[in-house]
Amino acid sequence: MAGIDNRTVVVEDLHVYYRIRTKVKSKQIPAKRTIVDKAMRRTRKAAVKEVHALKGISFTTNQGEAVAIIGRNGAGKSTLLRAIAGLIPARSGSILTSSQPSLLGVNAALMNHLSGRRNIELGGLALGMTPAEVEEKMDSIIEFSGLGEFIELPLSTYSTGMGARLRFAIASAVPQEILMIDEALATGDVNFKKRSQERIAELKSHAGTVFLVSHSHSVIRETCNRAIWLDKGIIIVDGPMAEVLNAYEEATT
Repeated sequence: MAGIDNRTVVVEDLHVYYRIRTKVKSKQIPAKRTIVDKAMRRTRKAAVKEVHALKGISFTTNQGEAVAIIGRNGAGKSTLLRAIAGLIPARSGSILTSSQPSLLGVNAALMNHLSGRRNIELGGLALGMTPAEVEEKMDSIIEFSGLGEFIELPLSTYSTGMGARLRFAIASAVPQEILMIDEALATGDVNFKKRSQERIAELKSHAGTVFLVSHSHSVIRETCNRAIWLDKGIIIVDGPMAEVLNAYEEATT
């Protein structure tokens, strides 16, 4: 797909399922039953239920778009991003991307026992930077995160907001053709949100595509130019951000 046109992600008739464990009632087993009987009873306590999380999703994104994925909890927003990133398999349908998407979430993997500085080094290398490039960008990443002296402390000592700021600073330090952000901007302070929005605008200007899952409508309005409204795994509306967000607010308030 790369080099043919300005499309970055093409999703066609995507269906995703996942399994959850549920408890089921079982009959009481008399005390005289054998150990095997009791073990079998324990295994019957958990049943596996299959959830149809995404149901025939289709859309195309282009360079320079910032796309908000909106919807109630359980609508399939995070599942969609994880599927595009290749982290969960599709049962059917297809996902084509012009490059490897980068998924940034509140739970994005960093090493809790390592300092913020060391996590920047490892995160930069994971993004494809050379050691020299990591060193060159180190000061700007630290400055963008706003962590100051905390950068020398282990990640385990950080608040949720501090961790989110570090993750975004690392992920956005390298131009990404496809960057997906899952609620990572919801935990920062006002100044950091402003810097993040400016960084997203910069990514868009370099012909990238940004996906944003956020419950903050103000962040969406200031950041995105398109929105996809999901409900129970189905696209309700896909179009200009203001139109879709206004329709969503009218329907849910």
